[in-house]
Amino acid sequence: MPMKDGPTNDGKKTKRKERMRFASADQVAQLAGVSRSAVSRTFTPGASVAPATRERVQKAAEELGYHVNDLARGVLANQSRLVGIVATRPEVGFRAHLAAALAKALIKRGSIPILINTGQTEDELLAAQKILIGHRAEATIILSGSPPASFVDIAHRNGQPLVVIGRTEPDADHVSAGNAEASRNAAAAFFDKGYRRLAVAASQSATSSILEREDAFLAAAEEFGASVSVGRGIDSDYDSGIDAARQLFSRGERPDAVYCANDLIAFGLMDHVRKTLGLRIPEDVDVIGFDDVPGAAWLSYRLTTFRQDPVVMAQRAVDLVERRLASPDLPPAYERVIPELIFRDSFTP
Repeated sequence: MPMKDGPTNDGKKTKRKERMRFASADQVAQLAGVSRSAVSRTFTPGASVAPATRERVQKAAEELGYHVNDLARGVLANQSRLVGIVATRPEVGFRAHLAAALAKALIKRGSIPILINTGQTEDELLAAQKILIGHRAEATIILSGSPPASFVDIAHRNGQPLVVIGRTEPDADHVSAGNAEASRNAAAAFFDKGYRRLAVAASQSATSSILEREDAFLAAAEEFGASVSVGRGIDSDYDSGIDAARQLFSRGERPDAVYCANDLIAFGLMDHVRKTLGLRIPEDVDVIGFDDVPGAAWLSYRLTTFRQDPVVMAQRAVDLVERRLASPDLPPAYERVIPELIFRDSFTP
């Protein structure tokens, strides 16, 4: 059968490349009537170039839509401005807002954020790290997952700063929320209101943050002399809040108040308590969450919760990257951001 007339695949690729052709420094030099090196000096911070030459080059660059090839510069310098943000399920809950805040803070710094959406297995995390090392990323910020020792070792052997948020890792810089302080305050707030049958809704995921919140609440409640029941869903999400509620409200006397390890768990628990069990919040049971994601302020929840400020935590992480790049041999830093309790309708003192 004869072939139909029309562009071949090679022809399509050629046209696509032509459409994607970026203005070059040589074109800027030709239009401005200067040397190629003058263009390079114009866009190199601190380089010497005559004011008249600079003006001609900038005018030509603007006319052509020219931008410096930062990726090529990074290859030549054996380092880029890329910063990896490594997270498991970065679209979920507080992590989504933290990832967005990190991206904004890094761009303001002049860095290029790269989001690596990875699992928690060693193979997945090491694959992510190889990508970042291969692209000469100047730092890695880990939001979730449990990086193996080899992951950290690769970063250090390549001189790459490593910042972890919400967990502990040897030889890395840390940013964490005041989980223990907040959880003790939650237990004290319930106890001060006269509640003696308390509960905590947590998760089997057993991340360091979830464990720290649960353990601190249990220890404080025991110190106050209150009884505490524990419900744990599989993960740290809305469905797990429903699972935790089923566990907590099917055991004898129902709790007076529930502390939830994060807001997504609180949302699931609150919906089950009200829609399925027909109980009222806060008249029949009080609820405190953790994170203060935007949904906490919605009329459907009006959740009293501890606020983690993603903007503050992101800036602390970026500051640690700067600190490590400036002084690679400093001991690990530990930044702790204490959450504020935001009162809404689900609990009032």
